[in-house]
Amino acid sequence: MTRLGGDGIGKPPRLGHTSVDLALAWVDAGTHCLGTEDLALGETSGRVLGKDICATQPIPPRDCAALDGFAVRAGESLGASSYNPLSLPLIAVAAGEALLAGTDAVVPLEHGQPDAPGRVVVVEVAAPGDNVDRQGAVAAAGAILTRAGTRLAPHHIGLLAAGGFVRASIVGHPRVRIIVAGSTRSSPAGDSNGPMVCAAVHRDGGTVAEPVAVERNTSALACKLAAEEADIVLVIGGTGPGCDDVAAPALAAAGELAFHGIALRPGETSGLGRTAAGVPVVLLPGAPAACLWSYELFAGRAIRRLGGRDPRLPYRSVTMTMARKLVSAIGMTEICPVRCRPDGRVEPLASFAETGLMAAAGADGFVIVPEASEGYRQGAAVTVYLWEYGDH
Repeated sequence: MTRLGGDGIGKPPRLGHTSVDLALAWVDAGTHCLGTEDLALGETSGRVLGKDICATQPIPPRDCAALDGFAVRAGESLGASSYNPLSLPLIAVAAGEALLAGTDAVVPLEHGQPDAPGRVVVVEVAAPGDNVDRQGAVAAAGAILTRAGTRLAPHHIGLLAAGGFVRASIVGHPRVRIIVAGSTRSSPAGDSNGPMVCAAVHRDGGTVAEPVAVERNTSALACKLAAEEADIVLVIGGTGPGCDDVAAPALAAAGELAFHGIALRPGETSGLGRTAAGVPVVLLPGAPAACLWSYELFAGRAIRRLGGRDPRLPYRSVTMTMARKLVSAIGMTEICPVRCRPDGRVEPLASFAETGLMAAAGADGFVIVPEASEGYRQGAAVTVYLWEYGDH
């Protein structure tokens, strides 16, 4: 474990320049899908399935009517027309109802007319299988209906219900605790980071209580970290190299400080580690734009992994062409806001360093420039992440 000398209290260590890829690898190695809970099917919408669910019988279990009408033997309808109506036994069926033995087609209601008691007149020829959902047409017995890791949508729930399932094994919600490293001079009241991070945690499937403010004191923050019972802890603020930036030394005192200082812009003072109990901790910078991107790349990824979700950024991505050059500093992974033009190209906007969160509010999305690149030339094809949430 990384600790500071003596009692673990001291100045923050000098910021490193850990690559984003190395930091992401650390997150992936240290976070794993949580256990599952058994829930009624009606309570699973939007939740993540913990285990594959396979059909225990064919769906549908028998040949059944695809619509309301009259079940018939197709061969008995041969020759039926408006000029030659045929009278057949009346066997009314509703959509989804199993066909009686011996019948193999369904005549729609509008194509049949009840005649004498127990008879129906048809005016069209029916072929075997017309308007019939065959046994096993949806799924054969043993087929996987929904795979583990799927975030259940209404159509998944409908399919499982059709297979006779009333309960499902669901991945638990990651429990997230947020600590704001405050000071004797300020309060988190009115702070943008707490509400922003809480909203992102909910989006990523975590449960979170109101952020707790702790005085910017290394001992106090270390004690708070050591006492937390959660699946992951996020510390907002106090991550810089200043004399009152105590987040890094507090984490070192409470357990392990794996990285402090990541080659990410904005988000250079981010940190990663874990408590002595093994709970992962992400240190989020206090500057709002840096807090946002430190959360999105590291904390959000960890929470999504804990909850069994796709760990990648939860935004829809498209390939577009740069309308003009985008310049970035080599050696830093940079998040650059962009606007989509009517001609289908994309252009860079003022950076987060210049306008903070307004850079996001005025953009259609963003481009990630890797640390080995100096940017993108005009006409280059780039991956644009749009401000639209989309499951992969």
